[in-house]
Amino acid sequence: MAFSSWRGIVGMVNPTMRPGMTEEVCRLLPNGIGLIPLFLNISRGTEEEFHKMMPHYEELIALLDEQNCDIIHPNGAPPFMVHGFEGEAKIVAAWEKKFKARISSVAQNHVRALKALKAKNFIGATYFPDKLNAIFAQYFTDAGFEVRGMAGIDVPFNKAQELSGEQIYAHIKRNFLKVKGADAIYMLGSGWRTLEIIDILERDLGVPVVHPVTARIWEFQRWLNVREPRSGFGVMLKELP
Repeated sequence: MAFSSWRGIVGMVNPTMRPGMTEEVCRLLPNGIGLIPLFLNISRGTEEEFHKMMPHYEELIALLDEQNCDIIHPNGAPPFMVHGFEGEAKIVAAWEKKFKARISSVAQNHVRALKALKAKNFIGATYFPDKLNAIFAQYFTDAGFEVRGMAGIDVPFNKAQELSGEQIYAHIKRNFLKVKGADAIYMLGSGWRTLEIIDILERDLGVPVVHPVTARIWEFQRWLNVREPRSGFGVMLKELP
């Protein structure tokens, strides 16, 4: 292990070439945790494209395994969720057996984050169309949650990063108030830049937010036996449940 990564090394496979998320992870990772990011090039964001990605993920997981990463995190929830909750579990278990490594998909990470918050039900927000949102909702239903809604913003897949935090806040708040009484808010997708609205949503709506960036930082710390709370980005990092 390199001295600069004295608390552990995380290998991460990003689904797109889109900048933003990797920088946010680096910003929030505690000092001493190293990050090796590799990138796929999902560009259309369709169900058909997602279904074809597992061999490409496996190639990059093999590269990260050669670097003796403590955790390997294939990122991008939709490519895994289209295989269903049980199908995804079989894929990840097979990789762990093959590479003798600790591997967690981002969708599995989100399930664990919701459970850590003791959420029984939630309202979800995405930048995907209704057909895919129905698949995502079924994934979480099979994981044991009541999905009160999975509402997508109408935006092209390659433009999600251009949405403002204010637009996404309004979208989430509107749909949260419709359902009345959800335990949590879940934000699917690392494409949008939304760290700055997590605290605001939690204060205004009175429930915790599971955000893809903060959820992975929370779990990286748990797996590496690190505990470094951080304020300003929601309950997941402030309280490290």
